Amino acid sequence: MIETILIKQLKNAVGKKVTIKGWVYNFRSSGKIAFWQIRDGSGFCQAVLSADVLDNKLWEKAQKVSLESSVWLSGEITKHPKQDIYEIQVDDFDFYQIAEEYPIGKKDHGVDFLLDHRHLWLRSSKQWAIQKIRDTLIHATYDFMRINNFTKIDSPIITANAGENTTDLFKVNYFDETTYLSQTGQLYLEAAIAAHGRVFDFGPTFRAEKSKTRRHLTEFWMMDAEIAFCDLSENLDIQENLIRHMVKEVLEKNQVELEILERDIKPLKNIEKPFYRITHEEAVKKLKKLGSDIKDRDDLGADDETILTKEFDNPIFITHYPAEVKAFYMKRDSSDKTRVLGADLLAPEGYGEIIGGSQREDDYETLKKQIIEFGLKPEDYQWYLDLRKYGSVPHGGFGFGLERIVGWVCGLEHIREAIPFPRTIYRITP
Repeated sequence: MIETILIKQLKNAVGKKVTIKGWVYNFRSSGKIAFWQIRDGSGFCQAVLSADVLDNKLWEKAQKVSLESSVWLSGEITKHPKQDIYEIQVDDFDFYQIAEEYPIGKKDHGVDFLLDHRHLWLRSSKQWAIQKIRDTLIHATYDFMRINNFTKIDSPIITANAGENTTDLFKVNYFDETTYLSQTGQLYLEAAIAAHGRVFDFGPTFRAEKSKTRRHLTEFWMMDAEIAFCDLSENLDIQENLIRHMVKEVLEKNQVELEILERDIKPLKNIEKPFYRITHEEAVKKLKKLGSDIKDRDDLGADDETILTKEFDNPIFITHYPAEVKAFYMKRDSSDKTRVLGADLLAPEGYGEIIGGSQREDDYETLKKQIIEFGLKPEDYQWYLDLRKYGSVPHGGFGFGLERIVGWVCGLEHIREAIPFPRTIYRITP
């Protein structure tokens, strides 16, 4: 019986006769020889079909091939004499299905057309590469968290509370009550630190922001982490080590994918160096010199982040933001109560914020006061306030947006390509 293997295993099968199964994503022929480009999900290879090897019936069948036809092929595996490329010299094959005329051709297509056909666009080599890198980043996150003694805690997707801005919530009719799709699992994770010390979640989150920038989606995947007995400095150290680990894993495991994307990897290799850390006040001064009209106590906008990150060759932590532009749960700086012990991590090359984090307010009365200052009702957060009554400790946490990290690592122009099926203010299908 002929062994069936994956294309990524071909280098271990040179000289052997095997079977592969996949899709024909390109083909050409010249006289009595045909070349089919095959994709099976694990990789890509070339199949060589010859009229001198195949019988007349098979050769005639081969002429019916079309883009995206599904096939199995058997034959001997050979290696290119000068390159690390492997081919299958086909002596037998059959179609699972001869595909209809494929709508995505070699010509340039508009973004709307490609997104309308996202279910098919995912098959392109660049989209394949992006999702492979996304997969590596996800696994790298889990590996890092496990090594560093974090326990995964699954937070709810339907919630009665807002983690940040109530205007950014999607309402959900929950029987006779109004609830919301979660915008962060943070509050629930804070409840879990008293049981586990270090915890994280990883799942879809939803924000009803009517933003049209290249950095925004209405549905995206977020990893939230919370750490007991943690101050701002340790918090930033953990974030830096996590991002460094994630990028190193991609550089090690996704060389083929990075080449397909034509990604310049020099900026990614730079993460071996320490990340920059500057205060919000320092960032504003620098931005003003670079021509921004930002005011002293403004939050950084997307344009400001782009300007700033192009001035640095590595990720930047912006710390000590004005309290009024950050969330109610952030602890104030004891040396300046108008600022918080929080930070955003900005990716270089103009990509901007990929992580937001802070030390959390751990005092009951102070947190209650801040909830009121932000126009929220303490009774809606009573369970969250309770955490400050039964063994409260200094603690902190952070959350990253997976698609923003994928976008940066892959060098994408828009994060809609960083998720298999993007959800934006204008798109809910396919």
